[in-house]
Amino acid sequence: MRIILLLGLLLSTNLYSQDIPARWEELTASDWSLALQKSSKTIILPIGILEKHGPHAPIGSDLINVRAWAMGAVENEYAVVFPEYFYGQINEAKNHPGTFALPDKLAFELLKATCEELGRNGFEKILIVNGHGGNPQMLRYFVQTQLDEKKDYAVYFFDPQHDQAFQEKVNSMRKSDPAGDQHGGENETSALLYLRPDLVQLDRAKQESGENQKRLPGIPNIYTGIWWYAAYPNHYAGEGDKATKELGKLLTDHKIEALTKALKAVKEDTQTLKLQNQFFEDVDELSQDKP
Repeated sequence: MRIILLLGLLLSTNLYSQDIPARWEELTASDWSLALQKSSKTIILPIGILEKHGPHAPIGSDLINVRAWAMGAVENEYAVVFPEYFYGQINEAKNHPGTFALPDKLAFELLKATCEELGRNGFEKILIVNGHGGNPQMLRYFVQTQLDEKKDYAVYFFDPQHDQAFQEKVNSMRKSDPAGDQHGGENETSALLYLRPDLVQLDRAKQESGENQKRLPGIPNIYTGIWWYAAYPNHYAGEGDKATKELGKLLTDHKIEALTKALKAVKEDTQTLKLQNQFFEDVDELSQDKP
C-alpha cells in the first residue's frame, strides 16, 4: 500500500513539474487540468490596444509590451496567458489610421464576457495586466463592478506603485524630459527597440511634433475628454528619437520583476474569493431580512 501511495505521489509530482506551454492557444485539451493545477487556477489577461504611436513605432506597441511582460513573468512563476486582447478604451485616437476602437458598451461587455468564459474554463483567479495608458480608469471600474453579482472567480488588476529609486535610475539614463514623455516617446520607443527593433522606424520619430500644443485654455478643477486631442493632436507625446535599447531592457525587466511578484501573491491568495463569497452571503441575508 505504501509503495502504491509513493508511486502515486511521485507520478503527481512529475506531472506537476511537467513542462507545458503557458500560452492558452498552445495548450492541448489533455493538458488543461494540469495547467489549472500548475497555475493554481490563475490566468493572466494582458490587455493592449491598437493605436498610433507617433510616426515611428508600431500600432500594436502596447500589445507587444504587455504580452512580453506576461510571458516574462510566467517563465518565473507559471500561469496561463490569454491570447492577444486589444479591446479597450481608445476613443481619443479615432482620428488616426490604424486605431481599433469599439463602442464603449461593447468593449465593457466583451471584457465581462471574456472573464466569464475564463471562469467557466476553470480559472478562479484572473489577473488583468494593462499595457495602455487610456485603460486604467475603465479597468478599475470594471474590477469594482465584479461585486454586482456572485461569481466563481475573482478579478485582480496589476497596478504597480511608483518606485522612486527605480525612477531615479531611469532618469539617469534618459535623454529627454520625463515630464513630456507620455506616448510614443523615449520610454515606449526604448521598450520596442529592446523587444521588436525590427518594427521601429527611428528615423521617422522627428517627422511630427510630440510637444504639448496647449490648445485648450485652463479650466480649474475640470476634466474633459478632449484634453488629450487638445494637447497632442498628433497622438504623440515625447521624443521617440532619444530612445535606446538599454533603457528599454531596464524598463521591461523591472516590469517583469514586479509582475512576477504580483503573480506569485495572487496564486498564493486564499482570501479574496473567500471574502467575495462571504460578501454575497451578507447581501443575500440582507435581502431576506427585508419585510
